[in-house]
Amino acid sequence: MKGAFADSERVFSQHLQNQLLPDHTYAAVSGGAPLCIPDLTWEQLRQFHAKHYHPSNARFFTYGNFPLEEHLKQIHEEALSKFQKIEPNTAVPPQQRWEKPRECQISCAPDALAAGSPRQTTVSVSFLLPDITDTSEAFTLNLLSSLLVSGPSAPFYKALIESGLGSDFSPDVGYNGHTRDAYFSVGLQGVAETDVPRVRDIIDRTLDDVIAKGFEDDQIEALLHKIEIQMKHQSVSFGLALTSYIASCWNHDGDPVELLKLGGQVAQFRRRLEENPEFLQEKVKQYFKMTCPGPPAFPCPFFLGLQLQTQQSEAQDASCLPALKVSDIEPSTPCTELEVALAAGDVAVQSCVQPTNGVAYVRAFCSLPALPAELRPYVPLLCRVLTKLGCGVLDYREQAQQIELKTGGITVSPHVLPDSSHLDTYEQGVLFSSFCLDRNLQDMMHLWGEIFNSPRFEEEQYFRVLVKMAAQDLSNGVPDSGHLYASIRASRTLTPAGDLQETFSGMEQVPGGGDAGCSGSVGSPRVALRKAPCRSVTDRHSWGGTAHPHRTMLTREAPVGTGRLRSACGVTCGSVSCSRERDAPHLPPQDPTFKPCPAKTHLLLPFPVSYVGDCVRTAPYTHPDHASLKILARLMTAKFLHTEIREKGGAYGGGAKLSHSGVFTFYSYRDPCPAETLQTFAKASGWAQSGQFSQQDIDEAKLAVFSTVDAPVAPSDKGLDHFLYGLTDEMGQAQREQLFAVHRGALIDVAHRYLGVGGSAHGLALLGPENARTASDPSWVIQ
Repeated sequence: MKGAFADSERVFSQHLQNQLLPDHTYAAVSGGAPLCIPDLTWEQLRQFHAKHYHPSNARFFTYGNFPLEEHLKQIHEEALSKFQKIEPNTAVPPQQRWEKPRECQISCAPDALAAGSPRQTTVSVSFLLPDITDTSEAFTLNLLSSLLVSGPSAPFYKALIESGLGSDFSPDVGYNGHTRDAYFSVGLQGVAETDVPRVRDIIDRTLDDVIAKGFEDDQIEALLHKIEIQMKHQSVSFGLALTSYIASCWNHDGDPVELLKLGGQVAQFRRRLEENPEFLQEKVKQYFKMTCPGPPAFPCPFFLGLQLQTQQSEAQDASCLPALKVSDIEPSTPCTELEVALAAGDVAVQSCVQPTNGVAYVRAFCSLPALPAELRPYVPLLCRVLTKLGCGVLDYREQAQQIELKTGGITVSPHVLPDSSHLDTYEQGVLFSSFCLDRNLQDMMHLWGEIFNSPRFEEEQYFRVLVKMAAQDLSNGVPDSGHLYASIRASRTLTPAGDLQETFSGMEQVPGGGDAGCSGSVGSPRVALRKAPCRSVTDRHSWGGTAHPHRTMLTREAPVGTGRLRSACGVTCGSVSCSRERDAPHLPPQDPTFKPCPAKTHLLLPFPVSYVGDCVRTAPYTHPDHASLKILARLMTAKFLHTEIREKGGAYGGGAKLSHSGVFTFYSYRDPCPAETLQTFAKASGWAQSGQFSQQDIDEAKLAVFSTVDAPVAPSDKGLDHFLYGLTDEMGQAQREQLFAVHRGALIDVAHRYLGVGGSAHGLALLGPENARTASDPSWVIQ
């Protein structure tokens, strides 16, 4: 929990829930308050587990086309029949309503990446709402919440975000339906303490305005369209998403089946709105008419730690657990049928027919082969604002509304695509992604064309609002993704693609997380706001000649004729000239003189925990060693690194992984002992080279790797690897056979050649507080 509370947003959210619902279980920290955890006794833990983790206190959920009777029989035989029914008495009573509003002020660590800024306050106003088991009212209030805060046309977005008083919404903004009594919160973070009364006044006035004026019909219709497309959109986590959606209501004895009848709830909502045009205003009146500086110390009893360490070092008997065999894995997988045609501008269009439930998915990759080096840091910022500034005749509010009315969203993101066969070649560019109901395909493509060919970059003031929000979002994301940032930084000196990845999505993009002194690099949004006016980032002449659609991917339920395919995709790219040869999807590196070299970097950040990345240059996807390295990474994680880093070292997580680009990465997450972890990485390499693992260990690693290789693929993503990386089914089958063929000798061999002393180039990166080891070692660069 020490790592969890390194995040000020998490601290704020936890206290908000504790103070808003103080009379029962929600007044406590579910994972344990750090100062109280050492006081927990074994007997208390055992009693709590016996009561709360009992089948009498459980809900069973199955998803898929499996025989229900067999599942019920298995549940009875393996669980229910082995227990006696008890009364756990875990029902949560309603929170007693207060007679008058309450106010609470808490203190936490300042923004680690905005040290010295006077705007360090977060203010939020929250309203307790009805019991979530009232599914009809919960549906209405969830919709009302979205109308109030989501998108640039929402009242609170206009009043708070565009006021300039803060950098972004406060944590937990909007409707929260995970507790028995739902609640709605709205506020700002990045606020000067003197502006807190102004923020509260704006919230009150905005609610009064909504009660007086209501919402535009198009806003409501856009939100209902969003629900419709969400019901049709399929993903590989659809079953888990359903579980998450119904869990809270069901756990509080609500009706999960009623909750899933979204179509009926939408119809009922429409009827209520037709019968009473002021229905939503009355709900606002009914429910809505009525700050964060050092972290504490966390003691740990050392003698208990020694006892635990002894137990952790003992071999575990896993023979009682059910297990698959490698022979159970299918030797091959079905192929994906793809068609390629040429649209206007000679752009290659890949089409794939899939059961998409009436939804069309479109992606376009715009290659940037000759992008000037000085513009590269601004690509992520351009991607963040490109779909939000307006286009054609639409201002940014009208554009946002059209996107919600006609699509399931339009996203733009920078990509570095490594070559499957060469470590030093890659493709850089921008990926456009969107989806819509089939009937709206032409409208969505028209929007794409307007965004791409006629963006509106005149709104410099709103551009600055978007930049501040981007900066705050990036800063907030570091505590949850620090291991990824460390890994990206560690790999930057190993391959040209890794160097560019740091520019596009590494700490260079984070305010205060760039080069020496942590003052922010040229590409960070906050520095862009200070040093680069809107027109220098979004000037079309700077990008024209470099950005053009290179290829497009369309996935839908029904086949699309070549003519219609050209028409749909030509809307986007018809006016853009295209002259580059397309014989190969990847390009040579921008700097042909690039040489891999070792590097060690410690980025000083005032967190109580650290994040570590240790990267090694190994072999690309098509190289025979790639399969062995992939199995080795999983083997080292399960049989060595997890035990040493997580169980003994106390980090939240740690392990090894191999990227498609051929970079082998050791990492740790929320790590209280980074110096020891670096030693553990070296020990892990020695462990692998000495072959201290069994054939069963290898088989388990293969099963884990194949569980990822054979993970379900959403219909919308079929053919995506071919579209982005040029990977064919034949290439996938070749690696599948290589994975099957991996043996003990091959694992030891690649461990020696790539991970041993004097092997491939290493890059190390550490994000976190000062560290005696790095401070005393001149080979480390401290930033």
